[in-house]
Amino acid sequence: MNYVNKRHDSETQLIEDIAGSGADGPVMMINLNYYSVEASFPSGELYKRYMSVLEKFLPVVGAKILWRHPVFGQVTGEQPLHEILAAWYPTHQAFLDLPNAPGSDENFRLRALAVEAAVIHRVTGDEYPFSPV
Repeated sequence: MNYVNKRHDSETQLIEDIAGSGADGPVMMINLNYYSVEASFPSGELYKRYMSVLEKFLPVVGAKILWRHPVFGQVTGEQPLHEILAAWYPTHQAFLDLPNAPGSDENFRLRALAVEAAVIHRVTGDEYPFSPV
C-alpha cells in the first residue's frame, strides 16, 4: 500500500501552530484504518484490546471516539480499508499531547500491532455533537 502511515510534516507544523496560537479549538480526526492480519478485524482479540485501550486512553487528554464504522465496500478509488473512526479532541494541543499522556505506551504499542496502515484527516470539530447540514 502506498499510503501506509506517511507523515505530513507540514500538517503537523500547522497543528502545532494552531495549538500555540491562542486561538486553538476543537478538532475531529477521521481515521481511515486498515488492520493487520493479527488484529483479525472486527472480532479478533488484538483489535478488541486496542479499541478498549483507545476508548479509555483518549479521555486522558479530553478526547473521545464519536463513532466507528466498518467499511463494507468501495465505490471508487483504491484505498483498502477496514474501518473509519472519528475521534473528537477539545483542542489541537490535546491531539499533540497524546504521545506523552499517561497510558500512551500501551496505546501506541497496541496500535503498532493492530493497525497496518492509517490515513488521518483533520476536520472541523467546532459543533460537537454535530447537527445535520
